[in-house]
Amino acid sequence: MNHCMLEVLVKKAPTIRFTQDNQTPIAEIEVEFDSLRADDPPSTIKVVGWGKLAEELQSNVQVNSKLVIEGRLRMNSVPRQDGTKEKRAEFTLSRIHPFSSNSTVSSIPAKTQTNTSTSLENERVQWDSSPLVPETDDIPF
Repeated sequence: MNHCMLEVLVKKAPTIRFTQDNQTPIAEIEVEFDSLRADDPPSTIKVVGWGKLAEELQSNVQVNSKLVIEGRLRMNSVPRQDGTKEKRAEFTLSRIHPFSSNSTVSSIPAKTQTNTSTSLENERVQWDSSPLVPETDDIPF
């Protein structure tokens, strides 16, 4: 299974184009994300959104926006001028989440801030921690 989540910074504004056959919108953006090692520079990747996600990218995403993106990663072979081929990663978008670095304390009404730790636990996003692959296997071999 190929499923990725990345926290990214938008580096280039979305560009939109349409398929020839049914005019489905396709949007592309270039994003940057931090590397795993502190001494490595940030990496960039092309993100592609189809259909309604393409329209959402076009209307809601701007340069220097921080996002959390979900989707799948694939490798493309791109021809170079010297005739050789270069492999480049491409991220196909399945979901977009706006990223906010603000603390959730500021969004809690004042009367519920008496017990801050309980209030924060109630206000935080609850992530689904279930496994991506079910434990049962329906394949009969």
